[in-house]
Amino acid sequence: MAMSQERAQRLFDDGFAGHLAGAERGDAQSYFELGMAYSTGSDGCDVDMIEAHKWFNLAALAGLREGAALRAEIASEMERDEIAEAQRLARAWLSTLSGSSGTASRAAA
Repeated sequence: MAMSQERAQRLFDDGFAGHLAGAERGDAQSYFELGMAYSTGSDGCDVDMIEAHKWFNLAALAGLREGAALRAEIASEMERDEIAEAQRLARAWLSTLSGSSGTASRAAA
């Protein structure tokens, strides 16, 4: 049975959009869940390993060991320039958060 567009949108809002809202508050678990969404193509996302690395990196920086482990796992399958782009995106994300410290931004490098 096909899912209605309304139900699909509600699932997206509850999943990806909810995680993005949490990430905007600096929530480590939301960072991790966004990494999972991008690495697996779930929550309405296409698989995007650069975005996945970015979010796992942010989760790791926020103290989630699982984020560090999955960041390392996907990094082993990425090109150097892709990893560099993911790190640049993580630094850019940190710079957009109010109250982010220079130390956290340097740690994403």
